[in-house]
Amino acid sequence: MTFPIPLSDALFAVAKVLFAVLGVGLSIAGLLGWVERKQSAVMQDRIGANRASIFGITILGLFHPIADAIKLLTKEDFVPKGAHKPLHGLAPIISLGCGMFCLAALPYGGVIEFAGRAWDLQPIALPMGVPLVLAALAFGVHGIVMAGYASGSNYGLLGALRGAAQMIAYEVCLASSLAGLLFIYGTLDFSQAVLWQVSHGVWGIVVQPLAFIIFLTAGTAVTKRIPFDLPEGESEIVGYHVEYSGMKFGMFMMTDFFESIVICGVITALFLGGWSVPFVDFPALAARSGLWGLWPVAAGALMVGSFVGKILLMLFLLMQVRWTLPRFRFDQVLDLGWKNLLPLALLNFLATAWVVYLWR
Repeated sequence: MTFPIPLSDALFAVAKVLFAVLGVGLSIAGLLGWVERKQSAVMQDRIGANRASIFGITILGLFHPIADAIKLLTKEDFVPKGAHKPLHGLAPIISLGCGMFCLAALPYGGVIEFAGRAWDLQPIALPMGVPLVLAALAFGVHGIVMAGYASGSNYGLLGALRGAAQMIAYEVCLASSLAGLLFIYGTLDFSQAVLWQVSHGVWGIVVQPLAFIIFLTAGTAVTKRIPFDLPEGESEIVGYHVEYSGMKFGMFMMTDFFESIVICGVITALFLGGWSVPFVDFPALAARSGLWGLWPVAAGALMVGSFVGKILLMLFLLMQVRWTLPRFRFDQVLDLGWKNLLPLALLNFLATAWVVYLWR
């Protein structure tokens, strides 16, 4: 039996995707459940979750995400009367699946030379990676609308319509904010954007600070987290997943975490130098001799660690915003997107285009 690509390449590609989805996505998403409790507790001068234990050991409440998973897996999967059962079950799969796919398209590292060949550390390397990730994030809103419609509840449908209006507004802002930066990079490939920042010795946040602020704001809205949690309103607004229970509800909750990780990953790749570290020459490090020939592996591990570390720092910032700002009214959310962020993003692109044209 022959394979269209070498078996080693296929296995390495599968390992990279599993690392992105399970190693990065699920691990960080589970940790965020604990961080959300503890970080808010620190900011509000209280203890936070600390009761879940194993043999009396609590470890600062780190077992609470495990308790959450057990609870969601064992709770009854309730489907209300009058609901559209196939669509009711498909909606959370669509939302979570889009977030998982986006994680696999991020550039966790560059290319290293090991065992006589080149190994690309990006799970899914595509020349159109940036618009593909933005499109997959936008497609996730179908799961929200489907959930509200299939539930057979007017409250759920209203939450879904709020989510659709919000997602449309801020997905436009996301793409528009990146136009100027990608015009400078001259590519839609995540890896090439990182290499541009490495070769020029400057990060995208320095080149396009306004684009960074707009993208961060719009990205926070896309994740549907406070202060932009109008689609679900976890405290007092009835959201699109009001008729969901058990693991289906857990999948929607995990989707918000996954989308936060994706937004932070895109910011890391395009604005924070990706896997690069200032004053560290990874090609030179990988070319060193000694360490039983494992210097390329060490360089690759440092690349991945740098990328994931920057994601964690951005997630910490998003958590600070979440527990600092109050929720906007829905009219304020749409006004901020259509009347403020979008015009600023378009003006930033026009100014960037003129500056690049005159510079050249």
